[in-house]
Amino acid sequence: MRRKIPNLGALTAFESAARHESFTKAADELGLTQGAVCRRVAQLEDYLGVPLFVRLPRGVKLSEAGEAYSRRIASRLDEIERDTLDLMSRPVRGVTLELAVMPTFATRWLLPRLDRFYAANPDISLNLSTRTRPFLFEGSGFDAALYFGLAGWPGTQAHFLMHEDSFPVCGPALLKRRKSLTPEQIAQHPLIQQATRPYAWRDWFSARGLSVPRDMMGMRMELFSMSAQAAMLGTGIALIPAMLIEEELREGRLVIANENAHRDDKAYYLIAPEQGSEPLARFRDWLLEEARAEAPRGQKIQALRR
Repeated sequence: MRRKIPNLGALTAFESAARHESFTKAADELGLTQGAVCRRVAQLEDYLGVPLFVRLPRGVKLSEAGEAYSRRIASRLDEIERDTLDLMSRPVRGVTLELAVMPTFATRWLLPRLDRFYAANPDISLNLSTRTRPFLFEGSGFDAALYFGLAGWPGTQAHFLMHEDSFPVCGPALLKRRKSLTPEQIAQHPLIQQATRPYAWRDWFSARGLSVPRDMMGMRMELFSMSAQAAMLGTGIALIPAMLIEEELREGRLVIANENAHRDDKAYYLIAPEQGSEPLARFRDWLLEEARAEAPRGQKIQALRR
């Protein structure tokens, strides 16, 4: 059965004209004449039997139907473009794994190690997309997820990678030639809050036997990289996993304000469907080996201290 799908060139012209609400700007963007854009939009309107634009004495304006249609068409064209670029980026031979990742963990821990994976697996390509919450794999397009939390998504396998040991860190100027700060001293400074770990500071103080009324107050950041930048600028003290800021600690842009770490029940896992592929199994085995090779926390922190 023939599908009821308009001409793609007409849809592209309409989407551009709708976004700019201008046939002239759409023509410039698409490398067409204004007349060509007008004809394509008119052909689309004839095909649909619905006016998409209101023609004004000077310019055009989307009709109510055109505005609703443009939102839907824009998202569909974006999907076609993504699928096309994805296909173009795939190796001629081999397979591509789609991974959902935690952004800072992927940037700071996974990416620096991927050259070793590619050297051992030249036939496998990886695409990384940010996803921070559990989801259903069916229909998602993802083959696996690097996830921080409690293991046990329904219908999946959870492979433990590592715990997250977070330390109070700050810019070196904040210590004022002291080696460290006591928990009581830290409580007197502005605390940088992590949106994804809302109770981290409360748990850290509680483990030190302190009840701090303002332990959940302070600037709130979505990503650890933002918290690290704020701490380096002297905004306050942040509670950040050392493995995510090794470079900053090594270069002295951040310093550990107190050697007591925070660790909760959550951890990093590779989450995969129960029935995974052979390339995914190879990535899983490599990832688990890399996680096991991590230096013990005490040795790593001692080496990074200035």
